[in-house]
Amino acid sequence: MTSEGGTAGPQRAMGRPRATSPAVLERLAFELFARKGFDETTVDDIAAAAGIARRTFFRYFSSKNDLVWGDFEGQMRRLRELLDEADPHVPMMDAVRRAVVEFNRFDPQDVPWHRQRMQLILGVPTLQADATLRYASWRSVITAFVAERTGAPVSALVPRLAGNVVLSACVSAYEFWLASGEETVLADVLDEALRQVSAGLSAVLDGAGSVSA
Repeated sequence: MTSEGGTAGPQRAMGRPRATSPAVLERLAFELFARKGFDETTVDDIAAAAGIARRTFFRYFSSKNDLVWGDFEGQMRRLRELLDEADPHVPMMDAVRRAVVEFNRFDPQDVPWHRQRMQLILGVPTLQADATLRYASWRSVITAFVAERTGAPVSALVPRLAGNVVLSACVSAYEFWLASGEETVLADVLDEALRQVSAGLSAVLDGAGSVSA
């Protein structure tokens, strides 16, 4: 093919358009993970599917593991914002529950992708080291909120306890959701799990101001 003036124009690869956004790279990678498995899929495979160079992939994600988590820092900012927006007159654990449930609401069209993401995060051994670090960041958001509400330092026992218990409840809820049929609504499972733990934590949190590090 030639351009209008008869000069040879730039060759453009046929087939899938070049992917140049994190969201598109994620979707392409998840398609490959579903077909080949996470461990068997390489960064080169993802780059080739997207029609980009390997080095371009690393402009968006530092690793294949990083891709699975998506915009994790952005999501942590959103969780903090939801907690910051909580009515100060609402009981603390109700505020935590509402924020976490809202944080985990997804458009119906995004639910299958999120289900696949969490199946990878909770089920692939090679992602567990990353999961430990990400969970620590997630837990620290809850711990800081509880510390601020109770007036205790973040190093105190009760804020630490609250952060760990809420995280465990959420992981348990996700495991149940993934094991259940697709008709199960994630937000409902999280709401129920956090209501269960809130009853036990509320008594502890009432006296949190007197518990030191």
